[in-house]
Amino acid sequence: MSRRIPQARDRGIPDATVARLPLYLRALNGLAERGTPTVSSEDLALAAGVNSAKLRKDLSHLGSYGTRGVGYDVQYLIYQISRELGLTQDWAVAIVGVGNLGRALANYGGFVSRGFRIAGLLDADPRVVGDRISGLVVEHTDELEAVIKKRGVSIVVIATPASAAQQVCDRVTAAGVTSILNFAPVVLTVPDGVDVRKVDLSIELQILAFHEQRKANGGPIMSEEWPDGVVM
Repeated sequence: MSRRIPQARDRGIPDATVARLPLYLRALNGLAERGTPTVSSEDLALAAGVNSAKLRKDLSHLGSYGTRGVGYDVQYLIYQISRELGLTQDWAVAIVGVGNLGRALANYGGFVSRGFRIAGLLDADPRVVGDRISGLVVEHTDELEAVIKKRGVSIVVIATPASAAQQVCDRVTAAGVTSILNFAPVVLTVPDGVDVRKVDLSIELQILAFHEQRKANGGPIMSEEWPDGVVM
């Protein structure tokens, strides 16, 4: 049985705040690498790309209010946010689907420093099974449940084709996994209590295309510019 990942919302922290905590952590790590001991809310907000009032409210949920005239202690705030996100412990991750995307994820070196350990790579293609990637041997998806149980997998990354994603999802949730990162271009149906984060690069590109088109057209289209009968 996999370990349950503590949810910040269990402590009353809004999901929107949780989504911004990694941004603050990335900015703080950058400050720490430069040897900065303290940071004001204004400077941290600028580095994270949010406004300072929102940042102060977010951090107040962690019980961190900073010191007037000094700001926040960088190292302690890194610890607070890392603890809240569950990054002070080791999380075993399995990647299902070892195509180009799965291989890129497996080779990414930044997971370990953030508390995530790739514990298994699985694929249904016999031409891929047996390959060694970043020190791990790709196993057949027939071994999925066994890998989850034996290696204490808490998070599963689904990087399969869309047609296989739901079946993989059903199997991992039945095996006790309650946290899934989905790269497959499909909406997954999961039981209550299972958290799914979806990453769809094509959607992000379409959103960027919208903004590029708007900029090329000189700004947003106002309602009065739409043809008769079109309601916004």
